[in-house]
Amino acid sequence: MVAAPIFENEAAAYADADPRRPVRLWLLALIVLTFAMVLVGGATRLTESGLSITEWKLVTGTLPPLSDAAWQAEFERYRQTPQYELLNRGMSLADFRSIYWWEWTHRELGRFIGLVYIAGFLWFFARRALPGRTIAILAAVGMLLGVQGLVGWIMVASGLEPGMTAVEPVRLALHLTLASLFLAALTALYVRLGGAEDEIASPGVRRAAWLLVLFALVQIALGALVAGHDAGLTYNTWPLMDGRLVPRGLGTLEPAWLNFVDNITTIQFNHRIGAYVLAAAVLTYSVALRRGPPPARDRALLMSFMVLAQLALGIATLVHVVPIELALMHQALALILLLTLVWNASVLGRAT
Repeated sequence: MVAAPIFENEAAAYADADPRRPVRLWLLALIVLTFAMVLVGGATRLTESGLSITEWKLVTGTLPPLSDAAWQAEFERYRQTPQYELLNRGMSLADFRSIYWWEWTHRELGRFIGLVYIAGFLWFFARRALPGRTIAILAAVGMLLGVQGLVGWIMVASGLEPGMTAVEPVRLALHLTLASLFLAALTALYVRLGGAEDEIASPGVRRAAWLLVLFALVQIALGALVAGHDAGLTYNTWPLMDGRLVPRGLGTLEPAWLNFVDNITTIQFNHRIGAYVLAAAVLTYSVALRRGPPPARDRALLMSFMVLAQLALGIATLVHVVPIELALMHQALALILLLTLVWNASVLGRAT
C-alpha cells in the first residue's frame, strides 16, 4: 500500500526532469575535449612537432606505426621534408617518435571530437530533443568544426612546401581562431540551454559583454601570429621593446598590411597593445557593473582577476623567453578567460 506513492513521486520527478540536460552534458564533454585539443595543439607547435606526419589519411591515419618497419617508413617520409633538411638533419628515430606522438595525439583528439559531435547531433536530431532553430545552430557549429579540420591540414601542408621549416603563421592563426570560435560557440549553447540562470541587463551592458568576447578572440589571433613567427623569442623585456615604448621597425614592410602578418616587431607590439586594450576593457566593464546584481558583480570580479593574471603570465612568458610550461599556461588561461567572457555574455544575452 505504501509503494504507490513512492512510484508516483518517482514518475513525477522523471516527468519534471530537464530534457535539455543530456544535451548540456554532451556540450560540456565537447568543451572539455576541445580545450584539451587546443592545449595539445599548443604543445605540438612549441615542440615543432606539427610536420612530423606528412600525410592526411582521414581513416587509416588513425593507427600509428605498429612495427619497426612502419616506424622507419614514417621516419623516411619525414626525412624528405624541408624541416628535416633545414632544421633537424641527423635526428634519431627515437627523437622522431617523440615529436610524432604529439602530432598524432592532436589529430586523434580532433577525430574523436568530430565523432562525438556527429554522434550526439544525430542522436538528438533523431529523438527531436531540441527545437528546429537550435538544431540549425548545432548544424552550423558542426560545419565550423569541419572547416577547422580542413584548415588544419591546409596549415600542415604549408609547412611541407620547399624552404619551409614550420607552418605558415597566418594559417596557424586562422586554425587557432577557428578552434577558439568553436569552443566559444559550444559554451554559448551550453549556457543558453539552461547551463546558467538568466539575468536582466541593459542593451548597452549586453553589447559590451559581446564586445569583450570579440576583443578576446582578436587577442588570441594576435597571439597565434606571435607563436607562428616565434616573435616571443625577441624583445624579451617589459614594458619596453628594445629600450622604447614604441620600438623602431614598425611598418617597414611594403605593402603596409604585410607588417601585421610578417613583421615580427609589429606582431609582438600588436599583441602587447591588444593585451592592454583587453585588460582595460574588462576592468572598465567591471567598474560599470559595481552596482549590478550580485551574480554579475561576482563574474566581473572574476573576469578582472583573470585578465590581470593573464597579463602577468604573458609578461612572465616573454621575459623568460617562452619556456613551454609558461607558454602553455598562458594559452590555457587565455581560453579560460574567453570561456568566462562568453558565459557572461550568453547569460545576459538571454535577458528580455
